[in-house]
Amino acid sequence: MTETSDPAGPAAADLDASSAAAASELEDFESADAAAVRAHEAVPSRTFWANLNHPFVVGFSLTIGGLAAFVVGVAFSNLSTIIIYIVFALFAALGLDPIVRTLERHKVKRAWGIVIVYTAFALILVGVLWLIVPTMVRQISQFVSNIPKTITAFQHSDFYSWLQSNFGDQVSNITDQIKSFLADPANIAAIGGGVVKVGFTIGSVISGVIIVLVLSLYFLATLPAMKAAFVRLAPARNRRTVSSMMEQISSGIGGYLGGMVVLAFCNAVIAFFIYLFLGLPFPLLMAVAAFCITLIPLVGSVLFWMAGTVIALFSSPLGALMFAIIYLVYMQIEAYVLTPRVMNRAIAVPGSLVVIGALVGGTLLGLLGALVAIPVTASILLIVKQILIPRQDAKV
Repeated sequence: MTETSDPAGPAAADLDASSAAAASELEDFESADAAAVRAHEAVPSRTFWANLNHPFVVGFSLTIGGLAAFVVGVAFSNLSTIIIYIVFALFAALGLDPIVRTLERHKVKRAWGIVIVYTAFALILVGVLWLIVPTMVRQISQFVSNIPKTITAFQHSDFYSWLQSNFGDQVSNITDQIKSFLADPANIAAIGGGVVKVGFTIGSVISGVIIVLVLSLYFLATLPAMKAAFVRLAPARNRRTVSSMMEQISSGIGGYLGGMVVLAFCNAVIAFFIYLFLGLPFPLLMAVAAFCITLIPLVGSVLFWMAGTVIALFSSPLGALMFAIIYLVYMQIEAYVLTPRVMNRAIAVPGSLVVIGALVGGTLLGLLGALVAIPVTASILLIVKQILIPRQDAKV
């Protein structure tokens, strides 16, 4: 008796084989996912390439993502001024926080410490404004009104004669054009964009300073709560590390900002006494300019050295030469003595990264970017050292 072959046999065998292959593939996926989870890497089954078998979903997600990125970019551009205020206020709060902590260590409650710090800051600000603003206004008006006389005195100097003997009548023509241009008040107003625009700019600066002060007060009062809330965003197993890094970053930024203010104040004092002892005009105005300009990392001192020398040159070539030499000597002392002692206690960043960070920050965000570049670079370096490198070392 002949056996009849079952027609469903090959199909069932193929079905069993495909089921076994699918099960094996699923096990491989699960083992790969488990290995990725253990290594803290992206799960392969949830990556972009694993979802390419759903082209409509992928295309729709990419389109929505592109539109969302465009909307965020437009919103960021429109809110750039407010974001700058927030960043300045946050940095001011981080800069004042070490002083408040010092008061807390001396058994002063944080609320009273904040009151003491801001009261002292307000008294110092009012005193400085009361002493400096009238003198600055007088010296600025005197500087503007004395521009033609200063140029005339420069034309009778030996240095001008040397320039004219070497470069001919072009020097006198350029000097006369500058003198006639600056003698017209309308041109001075045009340089500033008009009287109305100058007034609007001054009002915007004053309102911006008030907003930054108020925001920094709120940030300083709620800084511990802000840190705790940020730490809770991290997984529970990483919160201790994140908390430690937060403290190091905030302490480093506060120390860095305090060091920058100390160095800028030293520059202002040195500039004031150099201008005063050499008999150069506007010493107080140049001290304020030195304080503001030298807050810029890396290039601030060089910029003020050039500006101070050029302004002194119109009054006295010998005085300008003496200022250039004395301030250059001070720049070397600051670079090799003051800056390492002040900054190395607060923040330690390799010199090459300082230069690169300042260039990138200044290119992207201007003065604000240059100011925050070094603390941001130090924070990134700390994250790399304490998170990325240990994670890479754990992969064997």
